[in-house]
Amino acid sequence: MDLTIIFSILISFAVTAVSGYFVLRVMRKLKAAQTEREDGVQSHLKKAGTPTMGGIMIIIGIMITSLIYVGRYPKIIPVLILTAGFCVIGFLDDFLKVVLRRSDGLMPWQKLLGQFVVTVLFYISLRHAGISMAMIIPFTGGEAVDIGIIAVPFLFIVVLATVNGVNFTDGVDGLAASVTVVVSMAFIIISMVIKGEVEPAAGAVIGALLAFLLYNANPAKIFMGDTGSLALGGFVAGTAYVLQMPLYIPVIGFIYTIELLSVVLQVSYFKKTHGKRLFKMAPIHHHFEISGWSETRVVTIFTIITMLTCLLAMINLV
Repeated sequence: MDLTIIFSILISFAVTAVSGYFVLRVMRKLKAAQTEREDGVQSHLKKAGTPTMGGIMIIIGIMITSLIYVGRYPKIIPVLILTAGFCVIGFLDDFLKVVLRRSDGLMPWQKLLGQFVVTVLFYISLRHAGISMAMIIPFTGGEAVDIGIIAVPFLFIVVLATVNGVNFTDGVDGLAASVTVVVSMAFIIISMVIKGEVEPAAGAVIGALLAFLLYNANPAKIFMGDTGSLALGGFVAGTAYVLQMPLYIPVIGFIYTIELLSVVLQVSYFKKTHGKRLFKMAPIHHHFEISGWSETRVVTIFTIITMLTCLLAMINLV
């Protein structure tokens, strides 16, 4: 393995682990605490009061580490723009909710505007970096398709769907972090083979998430909040586009996809049947919890599934 990857993981781990100590203290002082739904998973009620916004420590590790390598790996710039941009949106939403106690956080139009601006900046950075909008078609041996002007609105759809999918995955201690570590490792392997040059950013994400798990593994001392989950969604979507692999996101990010689909199906079915539920609760990891699965079992099985789908995605690519 390239020393760049090893050092990016180790540096990010160290930065995140150290910064986490201070972030946790600040969040406790601000009383930036998690709230839990009374009608949700009953075992989660004991988590009420746990500090949140731990995504701050994740983004610190990712950004500091990535900036060390950005001179030699300029293709990570679009990834960092999308990651940091969505982190800011998540931070503002979290800050309004848990620090200023404004229950709704950002207004829907404010979130949409922020997401639009960040995605536009990402698109501009892709074009400036000379990255093609052609997309590799899964399981075709590397064949790509260019859909022309339609690629622009398609990019917005993919980015927002991915970010929301990762956000929905963040609902069990260690789940979003564990799944994204595996996804990041797959990105590293693919990038090394096709010379995608995003290895330092993916390594930084792995290191940051491994350090975050020191604080977030069940029972969690702190949650990442939207600050972290939206940032990770930005990273996944951004990296996939730089590698020209957005069509692979439903495979590599299979868990993100089913989490998102479970919410869409639940809401649609609820409206169509005037109150009936397709799942016991959505996102789908809560369905399994209510069915009797422990949080540790959910994390373990979802992570194993991600390992298998990432291996499947690498067929014909590595």
